[in-house]
Amino acid sequence: MKVLQVLAGAQEGGAETAFVDTCLALAKTGLLIEAVIRPHEARRARLSAAGIKVHVLPFGGTLDLWTPYRMRSIIHDFQPVIVQTWMSRASDKTPAWSSSLRAPRYALLARLGGYYNLKYYRHTDYFLANTPDIRQYLLDKGIPPEKVRHINNFADFDDGPGVVSRSDFDTPEDAPLLLALGRLHVNKAFDVLIKAVAQVPDAYLWIAGEGPERGALESLISSLKLRKRVKLLGWRDDRGPLFRTADICVFPSRFEAFGNVFAQAWAQKIPLITTDSTGPKQFVRDREDALLTPIDDVGAMAACIRRFIDDREFAQALAARGYQRFKEEFSREKTVQAYLDYYSCIEQHLSGGSLRAEQA
Repeated sequence: MKVLQVLAGAQEGGAETAFVDTCLALAKTGLLIEAVIRPHEARRARLSAAGIKVHVLPFGGTLDLWTPYRMRSIIHDFQPVIVQTWMSRASDKTPAWSSSLRAPRYALLARLGGYYNLKYYRHTDYFLANTPDIRQYLLDKGIPPEKVRHINNFADFDDGPGVVSRSDFDTPEDAPLLLALGRLHVNKAFDVLIKAVAQVPDAYLWIAGEGPERGALESLISSLKLRKRVKLLGWRDDRGPLFRTADICVFPSRFEAFGNVFAQAWAQKIPLITTDSTGPKQFVRDREDALLTPIDDVGAMAACIRRFIDDREFAQALAARGYQRFKEEFSREKTVQAYLDYYSCIEQHLSGGSLRAEQA
């Protein structure tokens, strides 16, 4: 089966990382995958190294007529069975099938990782939601149940062996080390985490990510006199080594539709603290597989950090249960199989078969 994957994403971000991880995993199953992306050399290189043909288009605004024109040519040449779009702009710029394309009938499948405005999905045939709540959002908007399916992101990845040297960031070997990952954006609430670390004087914090809040976070770190203990690492492509180096993962977001980091922490067997933002609270079980705090509650977050530092046995017990959750719900094997099942179902429907609804 031929599947065209289309992303018009940001330079960095969770959805963009999930796009690459998913394309690479699907290509290993024997599917014929091609990708269409915005200019991004590292992303293009990773996909190309796996044997995936990559097309680079601008995905500009309203006046960008080149992208939809080229999309038609790419579809005509590749002749996919499924064109899967990621987020709104890719969906808006991808043409629906018509006989003028001189290509066999294909299905437009939109993968939603948020509560997007459906005006950009007017040509979409099928939907994929990465949380139960997003699936319900689509059903509430009138999408037929048989045309939307929930499939979790998978949380395992292969991005290098070993650990990161603590000395590279002036971090003592015996200090409790916290790790946070994500775009430096107000939604990620790294400001709350930094304030919490100020209340835990023996803890060090590494934040891996880049974004518009860097200046504000640097100012906060300076004002709280935390330059010695809080390090902004920039965007990193070595998630595994970072997780293996740290003692605790903290995911402090104000809003996450899904939030890959909580599941990645489970996959890496590291104790997890997260907030009751929309995504994590659909999955995390407080004091069973992680500690869950209210959004924007500096004191509660500091108390959770303190508890994990003081009770390593408790922390590791939660990490072990989180790893079990990962194996049962967020493994690459289970997610990829769910994708293949859905693709097969769509292909059969295109051929005149019936389309079954997902069980809620």
